[in-house]
Amino acid sequence: MGFFEQPAWEGRTYLGGWIETGAAADAVSPSSGERLASYAVASAADVETATDLAVSAQRTWAVASPEERAAVMRRAAAVLEANEPALVRWLEDEAGSAPGKAAFEVGLVASELHLAAATALVPYGQLLRSGRPRLSMARHVPVGVVGVISPFNFPAILAMRSVAPALALGNAVVLKPDPRTAVAGGLLLAAVLEEAGLPVGVLSVVPGGADVGAALVEEPRIPVISFTGSTPAGRAIAARGGELLKRVHLELGGNNALAVLEDADVEAAASAGAWGSFLHQGQICMTTGRHLVHESLYDRYVALLTEKAARIPAGPPSTGAPLGPIIDAGQRDKVHSVVSRSVEAGARLTVGGTYDALFYAPTVLADVAPGHASFEEEIFGPVASITPFATTEELVRLVNASPYGLSLGILTGDPYGAFELAARMPTGIVHINDQTVDDEAQAPFGGVGHSGTGVRFGGHEANIEAFTDTQWVTMQAEIATYPF
Repeated sequence: MGFFEQPAWEGRTYLGGWIETGAAADAVSPSSGERLASYAVASAADVETATDLAVSAQRTWAVASPEERAAVMRRAAAVLEANEPALVRWLEDEAGSAPGKAAFEVGLVASELHLAAATALVPYGQLLRSGRPRLSMARHVPVGVVGVISPFNFPAILAMRSVAPALALGNAVVLKPDPRTAVAGGLLLAAVLEEAGLPVGVLSVVPGGADVGAALVEEPRIPVISFTGSTPAGRAIAARGGELLKRVHLELGGNNALAVLEDADVEAAASAGAWGSFLHQGQICMTTGRHLVHESLYDRYVALLTEKAARIPAGPPSTGAPLGPIIDAGQRDKVHSVVSRSVEAGARLTVGGTYDALFYAPTVLADVAPGHASFEEEIFGPVASITPFATTEELVRLVNASPYGLSLGILTGDPYGAFELAARMPTGIVHINDQTVDDEAQAPFGGVGHSGTGVRFGGHEANIEAFTDTQWVTMQAEIATYPF
């Protein structure tokens, strides 16, 4: 059942094999409204079934050799790379991804699988000094079953960056993809791993709505939840997870700042800013939302960014347009509300602010101030809001005025000065002389404040912390003697 063979999963989901659940939904193109395929919709009862399978299969998977688990990850990467066009096409059709973005995402998924293969083989603990004549060690052991709840915007990579390392470290996984991207963010990934030889039951996919996500959080045999999505949803999951004494890893929203300092190359800065704001229609947690520009460069920057936005078309990915559709009408209306409320509050619309169906024109808002919607809220659309600043102190206040803290870009002719400046602005990611959107499998990824609970993704260290428990073990040659 290769993932390029649609009949294998048409009307089904992956739950101990390809099954029907008694309920189905259509995968729909946001570009055309066309029905692409159908998939089986899961229920709370299916979450229980998936957990039953996971608990049983994980016992065997956990004691498989690290080499065996690594080999499955490597084979999955090879299957994916050999059939890249199929997943690219689904990312275009189902997620509204432009061709370049879709191909980039597939490459990231393959990188996560390769990294996971390496993670399976890294040292799994350390020897500790002890005041007694014994061997003392700390070792990392699998948590058991991991629940993954993933979003629609980069559906394949934002699922696989939790699924792959969790599996590689000996866990089973129950994955709930966003129902708007259930195929690209769930079924195709399961099919890839199945073809790579992952044992049945170690991974299940339960597409569905909030009720399925809630069942995943409530399931007592799932001790770790890895969630990527909105800050309000993350708060609710964290609150319930805390009551249940679960570990909840949250990668949430952002309203990321790009600081353009007085000595920056303004033409290069505007190009970087356009990429940061408009890539994938701004539907990225790392999107550049707030452009904070020194007053000496401000007018020129506004003019340049406006010109660039005016030349970027939005249209169906099949046409090669660099911007695709917003995922659905509800999200489009949220974007338009932010733009409208900002203009009503005094922001100046220089280009865009219009839409055709789900295609929202690249939009630039100038003279944005704290209190305006586009300054305060995560937009998740192709909107760049620009605010001037006069002094470094004012810049620091503006950056820190946001409760979000995911990614920060600083553009300058003095990178070492920017490095020192960044220490005054709490954030999970800093890019000096680059915009705010970037990701590499081996790099730590996570935000602070309203953007999440810190680094839980990227690299061996973060993945081991996220998906294992630390256990202290001692061993000595003879039974210890005591005075009792």
